[in-house]
Amino acid sequence: MISEDKIREHMEVRSADGSHVGTVDHMEGKSRIKLTRTDSDDGKHHLIPLDWVDHVDAHVHLSKSASDVRSNWETMN
Repeated sequence: MISEDKIREHMEVRSADGSHVGTVDHMEGKSRIKLTRTDSDDGKHHLIPLDWVDHVDAHVHLSKSASDVRSNWETMN
């Protein structure tokens, strides 16, 4: 599992198929990434589990496709 200390605010989050799915707002605890709402089509924050992260370099790369991510992320107001 990826360590949460590698994930920084404003990093781009990309799906396994290379699509942009969001931008990191901050870590929500030690197990979830909160995405910015300003970068979201619905204007809401979304949470994704750290378990979905495949690797981190200049971006956060997920192990799921964009459609899987959007179907399964948690939405906040």
